[in-house]
Amino acid sequence: MWSRTSYTLRYFSKDKLFSSNKHIVRLQRRKASSGSIQKADLDDKEITQTSQSGEYIQKALKPKTNDPFVKNLFLGNFDKDALIYPELTKEQLDDINQLVQPIERFFDEVDSKTIDEKAKIPDDVLQQLKDLGLFGQQIPEEYGGLGLNATEFARLAEITALDGSISVTLAAHQSIGLKGILIAGTESQKQKYLPKLATGEHVAAFCLTEPSSGSDAASIQTRATLSEDGKTFHLNGGKIWISNGGIADVFTVFAKTEIEKDGEKVDKVTAFIVEREFGGVTNGKPEDKLGIRGSNTCEVHFDNTPVPIENVIGEVGGGFKVAMNILNSGRFSMGSSGAGVLKKMMGLVAEHATTRAQFGQYLSEFPLIKEKFARLAITTYVMESMAYLTAGTLDAYEQPDLSLEAAIVKIFSSEGCWVCANECLQILGGLGYMKDYPYERLLRDGRILMIFEGTNEILRMFVALQGCQHAGKQLKDLVKKLRNPLANPGLFFGTLKKRMMSDPLKPALKLHLDEEVHPSLKMYLALFSCFPIDLDD
Repeated sequence: MWSRTSYTLRYFSKDKLFSSNKHIVRLQRRKASSGSIQKADLDDKEITQTSQSGEYIQKALKPKTNDPFVKNLFLGNFDKDALIYPELTKEQLDDINQLVQPIERFFDEVDSKTIDEKAKIPDDVLQQLKDLGLFGQQIPEEYGGLGLNATEFARLAEITALDGSISVTLAAHQSIGLKGILIAGTESQKQKYLPKLATGEHVAAFCLTEPSSGSDAASIQTRATLSEDGKTFHLNGGKIWISNGGIADVFTVFAKTEIEKDGEKVDKVTAFIVEREFGGVTNGKPEDKLGIRGSNTCEVHFDNTPVPIENVIGEVGGGFKVAMNILNSGRFSMGSSGAGVLKKMMGLVAEHATTRAQFGQYLSEFPLIKEKFARLAITTYVMESMAYLTAGTLDAYEQPDLSLEAAIVKIFSSEGCWVCANECLQILGGLGYMKDYPYERLLRDGRILMIFEGTNEILRMFVALQGCQHAGKQLKDLVKKLRNPLANPGLFFGTLKKRMMSDPLKPALKLHLDEEVHPSLKMYLALFSCFPIDLDD
């Protein structure tokens, strides 16, 4: 089993330095006495020390949560701390490069063309993925995983995305398949399942989608009925389009259960850990797909499958929240995955454009082609920046509020991948359409990104709805007072005067972002700074 080297991510917030190394956690301007670590008052962060198997493990208690950046935009508030980008030192960059080198070498040798043609990942390739530790990337080291933080995970996603089938297989296993156990499971559930999931001895799958319920997850028909002795649920129903469905040993399954609420019996979704060995678990044949053809996608059926009550994830009736938390936690990595693919494609296409001549010039010398490469580079840069900014924030807090940020990264990156891959094929001309080359496969593989883990249409509505709800909660008291001017005359007439005296053609810019960024962005920032004024009006 390959083991990663000790690695520390540092990300800056004003003058504070946080560190996420699982072995040695350093806080800037703090000196620890030899042999022991004393508690120190560093804002709301502490260092604790425990002993396990003779080794000292120091753990930093992160701030509880962050002020949500995107949600606060709906209030007209721009948190300038978001402009402070997570930064790595040269030493840390060297460490993470050392982490990815064996994985890069492995993917250089992967025969993606054969995987696509035969619609199957060979067993020896899967075994090598397991030997590299890629089935346990985010599983803590205490359960046998690599214990990668979000930034490290995003960096590896750049590489694993170079083969769409492998990328989806790994993502279905750890980003959603086992994530419920990781974020909402009990300690006994983690100890029982995570070690074998970390090594890849067991493969995980996420079972939510049904023939009658895709985006509408609450309308699932699969049902779990509690036995008379109250010890076992019996699971009945079917799921469709399940990644890893035919090769999984452990399933995170969502089913309707009957609970009592306010004296009445109602149906609520519950999440379960289901083992194939429980019995009654069958799957259909692999689906014949447009892209990601080597990944295993099939129907999974449960016929009176017995599930012990201790295999409930979270609480009975709390499955919908578990499902949303699972999906929200993994979307950010699509930015780095997409950036990894596009950087690879751009390199190959640039080589073609600098050697292919038409009308006495290389393609790369034509202005229209230069414009295409500029758009490719800009889109890739934005995708990469969004992903790592979100990842850095995820690493900085114990319970980060980044659901909207992750959704936006997914929307922009999935659509950016499709547009950019299409542009690459356009530069290549007929060459890009041929199956002998990887370009058309990369285009096909990327199309799924706009569909799974929440369609982009649903996520757009999710961002808008959640943002408006956040603003509504914050402005609730103010709106009540403005609707009752007789009880609040000062507030009412003050607001009225402010609006009457304001000149919409000469808005007073409130954000002052020009003080924080490069002068070349001044015009765009002035337009952006009008946003909170529009909200006030």
